[in-house]
Amino acid sequence: MVKKTGSIVIKEDGKVIDGWDVTGDITVEANNVTIRNTRVRGQDDYWGILQRAGFSGLKVEDSEIFGNGKQRTQFGILNQGKMITVRRVDIHTISNGILTDQGLVEDSYVHDPKYYSEDHTDMIMSTGTAATGTELIIRHNTVINTLDQTGAIALFQDFGVTRNVTVEGNLLAGGGWTLYAGAGRKGLSSNIKVIDNVFSRRVWPKGGYAGPVSYWDANGPGNVWRGNTWESSGASVSAAG
Repeated sequence: MVKKTGSIVIKEDGKVIDGWDVTGDITVEANNVTIRNTRVRGQDDYWGILQRAGFSGLKVEDSEIFGNGKQRTQFGILNQGKMITVRRVDIHTISNGILTDQGLVEDSYVHDPKYYSEDHTDMIMSTGTAATGTELIIRHNTVINTLDQTGAIALFQDFGVTRNVTVEGNLLAGGGWTLYAGAGRKGLSSNIKVIDNVFSRRVWPKGGYAGPVSYWDANGPGNVWRGNTWESSGASVSAAG
């Protein structure tokens, strides 16, 4: 692997990073960048990988992103831009695993966060509305928050109504609530599909410290809760928790 140190900024459209070993962070200010077969040891109060606002098409594949466990790495992957694909990525020992409002997160392992004072800790998180014409798909991941807060998957309405999200075929465990399902004060969530996920009690007896799911809009247009079960028994998990 090619060793790199410090804050790296990518400004070349279509750039492919393959086989880097980074102690620092990677900031993407270009379109259609690919990062694969790469290890990123994030720095204090930064991110492992960031796609800046105004850019789109970042792919992160077959890589590992983590903090050192002593200084806070706030995000494994932070997407301020438009579309992103995260595939077969191992993210751990950070405050928050992945933050994006749209794109695809699949076949990844996001787990074992590190708590620092006053943190809210989530493994895969959205904080607003998917960009027009896009959606957020979270599928076939193993997502385990070993803390008693906040979530494994968290769909929050910090900056907009949650819409157009599919959470399908994941193994989920831990957090305060394992899944924050998109409801909030900004409006009725819509087109939220939570399908065929397995909720585990391996971290807390209730799935999350408080339970498996919270903030579900049962009356949201297009919202679907189907086929979600407990790992231990195969019994159905209710959207009411």
